[in-house]
Amino acid sequence: MLRKVSLLAAALVLVAGPAFAASEAKKPADIAFSYEGPFGAYDQAQLQRGYKVYREVCAACHSMNMLSFRNLADRGGPFYDPKYKNANDNPYAKAIAAEAQIDDLDSETGDPIKRAGTPADRFPAPYPNAIAAKAGNGGALPPDLSLMAKARSGGPEYIAALLAGYKDAPAGTAVPPGLNYNPYFPGGLIAMAAPLAPDKVTFDDGTKSTVKQQATDVAAFLMWAAEPKLEERKQMGAGVLVFLVLFSGLLYASYRRVWRNESH
Repeated sequence: MLRKVSLLAAALVLVAGPAFAASEAKKPADIAFSYEGPFGAYDQAQLQRGYKVYREVCAACHSMNMLSFRNLADRGGPFYDPKYKNANDNPYAKAIAAEAQIDDLDSETGDPIKRAGTPADRFPAPYPNAIAAKAGNGGALPPDLSLMAKARSGGPEYIAALLAGYKDAPAGTAVPPGLNYNPYFPGGLIAMAAPLAPDKVTFDDGTKSTVKQQATDVAAFLMWAAEPKLEERKQMGAGVLVFLVLFSGLLYASYRRVWRNESH
């Protein structure tokens, strides 16, 4: 009886093996982002391009509830300018915020109104609620992108590969209506259609707007959104290491001075 059970289990593994392999996501290629390494820093031009991709493409469906317009002008951010100590005074943050329409209440009547955004406002959501978001996306709820680069295994490399990885399904793979084939997505089938296309976004700095470039830039922007204090953290870490080295030297000098006349 035990042998029969073992044979049955082995047969199930052999049959299920190809199915498991087919559902495995393709590993994204490594990207040499500028912020990597102990002394890496964000590429401000890349962050500006990435923000433009988010604003013109991703923001139509995806929210970024944890980001305010003034964060764009924080140190290390896409529009940081050292001349403006207070990010609320940054003219780029002001101009970008003013383009948004923010839901608010009339201070006198209490009626709902729309007003121009200010740097203190958070990025407005594209849908009023989750039900409307699902209805506008075939029943799938577009996730908030505020922490997406840290929430997904593979981080920004996964995001870049996913956005640029749409292709025709291989022979024998059925793609149901409303789904799309992407080998970088677990299972290979994803509800989101390919969001990027060549020259879909025009970059202000003249960078050629390929799908790969758009995907890489918006992935870098989402990494900054998920960890905006990365540069400050690295600088603080470097300062701590310098302090520890100096402190170790002082301890050693003190040790030699205290015990110099003692025999061991």
